[in-house]
Amino acid sequence: MFSDDELERYSRQIMLFGEDGQKRLKDATVFIAGAGGLGCPVALYLAAAGVGNLRIADRDTVERTNLNRQVLHWETDIGREKVLSVEEKLRDINPHINIDTFHITIDDSNVMELVGDADIIVDAMDNYPVRYLLNKVAYEKGLPLIHGAIRGFDGQAMTIVPGKSACFNCVFPSPPPVEVFPVVGVTPGIIAMVQVNEAIKCLLRKGDLLTDRLMIWNGLCSEMEYMRVSKRCDCKICGTEPDPKDKQE
Repeated sequence: MFSDDELERYSRQIMLFGEDGQKRLKDATVFIAGAGGLGCPVALYLAAAGVGNLRIADRDTVERTNLNRQVLHWETDIGREKVLSVEEKLRDINPHINIDTFHITIDDSNVMELVGDADIIVDAMDNYPVRYLLNKVAYEKGLPLIHGAIRGFDGQAMTIVPGKSACFNCVFPSPPPVEVFPVVGVTPGIIAMVQVNEAIKCLLRKGDLLTDRLMIWNGLCSEMEYMRVSKRCDCKICGTEPDPKDKQE
């Protein structure tokens, strides 16, 4: 099941959830949408934990402005495709995992294929149109979606389990204005760690997930708050509001 190197590498985790739990991680596939501020630490810690199959999609190349927060991209990577930069580092971090990368814009024409046979989708994006698209695919495929977003010193995270919890559209029925937002590098690190923790719990089927709760991080006062959310009957993705034609009948 595991090589001697893997048993040594994961020994502290095996103490926590056994070889069966570690095998759950090894057999899992996680799709990470984005290889930037959130995507880098998400990929880093999933790889370190031994999640066996990572699929990562991002359309961008590394810029110097990324380097304050996108921790898998270094000065020598400027100008490279982000997915190649990330893949190179992850293979050094853990040679026992499989990594598939896609230098592509995620859109309606390719998202189903990109997600593929993933067990979980991690939203590490910086734009809402793709987030809505990921939510739609997660609902259609019945996959958990782990959302994260950041701005400045603040961030938020939530886990969506289709059919059981409020979906992304329930909580955010309309997108905020498009902007280039400020961010301090630690904020995506904190939110990404929450996302990875949620992914690991989900794969191990342990603990309570961040479902029907939006976790809000305020970095300036180092406080986390939780906003209760619920499914909307009029949600265009998961709503159960009767069709007007049915009401007439």
